[in-house]
Amino acid sequence: MRIRSTTVLALVTAFALTACGGGAGGGGGAPVVAPDELQQGQNDINPVPRDQVRDGGDLRWPLDQLPDNFNRNHIDGTLEVNSEVVSALLPFSHRTLPDATVEVDSDYFTSIELTSTEPQTVTYTIRPEATWDDGTPITWRDLQAQWQVMNGSDPAFQVSSTTGYEDIASVERGVDDKQAVVTFARVFSEWRSLFSPIYPVATNTDPDTFNRGWINAVPNSAGPFRLEGIDTTAQTITLVRNEKWWGEPAKLDRIIFRVVERAALADALANGEIDWYAIGSDINLFTRAQTIPGVEIRQAVEPRYNHITFGGAPGAPLSDPALRRAVAQSIDRQAIARAMVGQIVPEITPLGNYLYVQGSKNHVDHSQVVAHDPAAAAAELDRLGWASPGEGQIRTKDGNPLTLRLVTDAGNPITERIVALIRDQLGAAGIGVEVVQAAASDFFDEYVTPGNFDMVTFGWAGTAFPVTSTRNIYTSTGEQNYGKISTPEIDALYDQAIRELDDARRVELGQQIDQLLWEEVPQLPLYQSTGAYAVRSTLANFGAQGFADVDYADVGFVG
Repeated sequence: MRIRSTTVLALVTAFALTACGGGAGGGGGAPVVAPDELQQGQNDINPVPRDQVRDGGDLRWPLDQLPDNFNRNHIDGTLEVNSEVVSALLPFSHRTLPDATVEVDSDYFTSIELTSTEPQTVTYTIRPEATWDDGTPITWRDLQAQWQVMNGSDPAFQVSSTTGYEDIASVERGVDDKQAVVTFARVFSEWRSLFSPIYPVATNTDPDTFNRGWINAVPNSAGPFRLEGIDTTAQTITLVRNEKWWGEPAKLDRIIFRVVERAALADALANGEIDWYAIGSDINLFTRAQTIPGVEIRQAVEPRYNHITFGGAPGAPLSDPALRRAVAQSIDRQAIARAMVGQIVPEITPLGNYLYVQGSKNHVDHSQVVAHDPAAAAAELDRLGWASPGEGQIRTKDGNPLTLRLVTDAGNPITERIVALIRDQLGAAGIGVEVVQAAASDFFDEYVTPGNFDMVTFGWAGTAFPVTSTRNIYTSTGEQNYGKISTPEIDALYDQAIRELDDARRVELGQQIDQLLWEEVPQLPLYQSTGAYAVRSTLANFGAQGFADVDYADVGFVG
């Protein structure tokens, strides 16, 4: 599956999503822990003080694919593989900590403060030495230009989300060029999610540069690393230590990103070609990780899960929420979870909340409305006029068969297993499934983004801002609402929640949203990642990040 993030959720392939694990590698491991049993607010990265991390060395980082567009603010730039690369290159306003709270990214800002509530005003003070690699200072104009693009006022800029930016009235110069004063027209509660990452003025003033200038290119950057080269033939991206970086210098000499087929990951790690991998839903990857010398399994709660998105645009077979619920009740999510990762995580349970993942303090299971119940599903299908000709045959209505197009990414064995289970379960309910296998290059552009599906399988990676990031998926105008399913009530609750500055009250509203979503079933969450990774034991300050961002400058090797 694919993943997206920041003020939008990140998309991931089914492979990368459902990580498992626990314990030390090289011949044994501790019992695997289910996501809802892991300790909250911690990650597992082998933390080592900077002065004890070796200077130099290359981190060899596997990718599922090369990013489509290095502009994360573009609709095609939100794959998680893109985040993994550009997070080492660009400024961010805040960084996320293991407990899902955020703090000001002090590499770029000396302070970011809510300086007024009426009107809501946030003052960003940029570090004096913060400079783009081309020598241009990072100033308030970078924030202004990004707001002007991301607020949706000019459709020529194909933005990933307008959430938050559309609520800003102005971005003005403060006491000097190194201060931006952001004044909101409407309250936006999760304002800390904005301006992460930040792109230079030149990107945000020309639609062609915004839309296409970051395809296979990084025109400018300002991070502990800089781009050395992209080799589309060898499928590699090489970053090198940035000699112009004003912060603590990166410990590593280089980060070499390389596309590696999932089936080849264990051999690549064993042969020293990569330094880590996400275990995924593959028992073989888990078993191999335990036997590779010098490798250990690191695990932490992380906000990733896979799901089925339903296509519910007007005129689509699944535009009727009653039919969506009947389809959902025909799918045994527990059986899918057990089949996929039960050998690794015996206590795995389906995800029961659209906004708050298992392992987070706000997770409450509201999924009972679509609990697996073949008898209830059959009765509802009968009531809706989908008649069953007989056991094992496809239901029909007005002469039309109840056959749904399920789009999946071709060549992904994990997705193939999930799809096979869904097809069999729906077949038993008299619902036909036509599987469409899309090439990786066409999966989003030709199928997901235009809503060319009845059902589609991929994954989401959540953020520290559950209301902001999910609003883009579940409201009627959300750019990531690929299934075109929402209601005025859901829209209204999201609008209320993003204007609520009281954290506890915002969570209450989030839970109300979640309950409505389970009634509408725009998607069917399946199971959550257990957040485990096979990592070279000498690699420090990296591994199972959980909610936390990677501190690229501190990653390195010990011993």
